Amino acid sequence: MTVKTLDLKKEHKQLYSPPSKKVEMVDVPKMNFLMIDGQGDPNRSPLFQEAIEALYSLSYTIKFTLKKSDGGIDYKVMPLEGLWWTDEKEGFSFEKRSSWKWTLMIMQPDFVTKKIVKEAVEELEKKKNHPALLKIRFESYYEGRAAQTMHIGPFSTEEATVSQALDFIKDLGRKPREKLHEIYISDFRRIAPEKMKTIIRQPME
Repeated sequence: MTVKTLDLKKEHKQLYSPPSKKVEMVDVPKMNFLMIDGQGDPNRSPLFQEAIEALYSLSYTIKFTLKKSDGGIDYKVMPLEGLWWTDEKEGFSFEKRSSWKWTLMIMQPDFVTKKIVKEAVEELEKKKNHPALLKIRFESYYEGRAAQTMHIGPFSTEEATVSQALDFIKDLGRKPREKLHEIYISDFRRIAPEKMKTIIRQPME
């Protein structure tokens, strides 16, 4: 029997395929994620790389477990995402990386449950030692109305794209809220910086 592969990025096209030449308003529903929290410069944090590996390993374990189940559900694993913020009074700074706080996460289909996640963690623990595995939590995250666009290029040029999203929000007479949200459509570990695609999403009041 052929198992149909669900493509969640296509099902949520408006959220995962924004234009790169303009900012759009989107309404982001509540979705479920595997999440890990951390802080500090991601280039200097061992946890950052460990978190990426653990999130992908657990996501693929869940995927293959469901594919082999009686229902035979299959789907494409979603891209890595990151929430970024700081407790500094002056707000988020692209320069002061030591003050950054972050949550790395991967969205999970609606049919993934806490029980399925727990069983997948237990299975993965038996196969390989993932230092960050037990730091993963499974929970819902809701953003609501947000401005978003696609940034193409290295992270070092991203600040200008974020400013465009903030200007879009200001022109609407609104204010940004919550955390800066990045969605890594390209795997930044395996692609040239100038070709990277990163969705920039900023929730608004």
